[in-house]
Amino acid sequence: MIPHGKHILILGGGVIGVACAHYLHQAGYQVTVIDQHTIAGACSHGNCGYVCPSHVLPLTEPAAIGIALRSLFNPNAPFYVKPTLDPETLKWFWQFAKRCRHKSMIASGRPLKAILDASMAAYHQLVKEEGLKCEWRDSGLLYVLRSQRAMADFAATDQLLTREFNVSARRIEGPELCSLDPSLKPGLAGAFLYETDTMLRPERLCREWRERLMCRGVRFVESCEVLSAEKEADGIECVITSKGPMTADGYVLATGARSGQLGHLFGCYLPIQPGKGYSVTMPRPAICPSYPMLFPEHRVGVTPFQEGYRLGSMMEFVGFDEQIPSSRVKQLKRSAEPYLKQPHTDGQSETWYGWRPMTWDSLPAIGPASGLRNAYVATGHNMLGLSMAPATGKMIAAMIAGKGPELDPSPFDPARFARA
Repeated sequence: MIPHGKHILILGGGVIGVACAHYLHQAGYQVTVIDQHTIAGACSHGNCGYVCPSHVLPLTEPAAIGIALRSLFNPNAPFYVKPTLDPETLKWFWQFAKRCRHKSMIASGRPLKAILDASMAAYHQLVKEEGLKCEWRDSGLLYVLRSQRAMADFAATDQLLTREFNVSARRIEGPELCSLDPSLKPGLAGAFLYETDTMLRPERLCREWRERLMCRGVRFVESCEVLSAEKEADGIECVITSKGPMTADGYVLATGARSGQLGHLFGCYLPIQPGKGYSVTMPRPAICPSYPMLFPEHRVGVTPFQEGYRLGSMMEFVGFDEQIPSSRVKQLKRSAEPYLKQPHTDGQSETWYGWRPMTWDSLPAIGPASGLRNAYVATGHNMLGLSMAPATGKMIAAMIAGKGPELDPSPFDPARFARA
């Protein structure tokens, strides 16, 4: 516990760091957020903007092992694992593979559902009370399928979601699709609409949220790289950064995919691998989708913004690679062509990549750092950082204040990795 009024330093200025800052300030703390680049400039910037409580099934599903093994021989696969002999990466995939069982998938899905539902409730309150102009739309999320086999497979998944998690979609047959959304091509097999899912524009959410917090005294420091930490007997005394030492009464590690490299500063083993994704943002087509969509057979997502249109996809385990191959951008555009009448547009576009912080059990790490009285962890949200951000911020604020969090924190305990 850290008394109210004390200073908390948050390492990492993505949506998780911003959410922690919001709820810590709301709880009466002084807050500083630092980031090695720009605030919300990494994985929180160019994602598809889905807030999706329907995404309760973890990546550790039984089919994932086969998909990963096949990708070793196909660098163009939407899910690609680059062959490596790095011991830490091999250990990560071994632990991941051990969890790709039906029983483990369901067990991980339960805490995911709890945190996703809590975040959705918090978002509704946050967007309304703060007046955040982030293009929030209670639109639902449409999963569109080309083949009848894919429809049957997805129907089985939807039945599983209904049975185990009380999450259900509205099934839409092919002939109905064009009237539901005229941007879709005729001849598609059908779709499933998860009506409780929503969308927003992530870069605008973070910009608006940050501006509100700055007006209230929260300090943001950019281009501030964490180099090391100095510890005292049972806590962190200060963090050494590229802008000099920074002291606080409490510290929160929220550095996303980089957390695996920085966890040792907090005395934590955080096995987090960067899962690289891409997006391209273009002007809106004349026939633009009405719904945010996912095309599971091609593993591509589509988000129609008020000003712009985004395609996003891929999951690459290639380390901290900073390239945006033109082949991947072309692949994104091609992947939407079987579904949409106008899948992409000419004109100025923004290409982007981001590293998702992937844990081997698909659960985030949220909680106190073992053995340090003033250090906390909020990272490893895999592909769902945007969807989980408010609940994560509320949990961290409650823990630091010495209050019991609304959610059971045990599934997210950072110490679990050291016990594996």
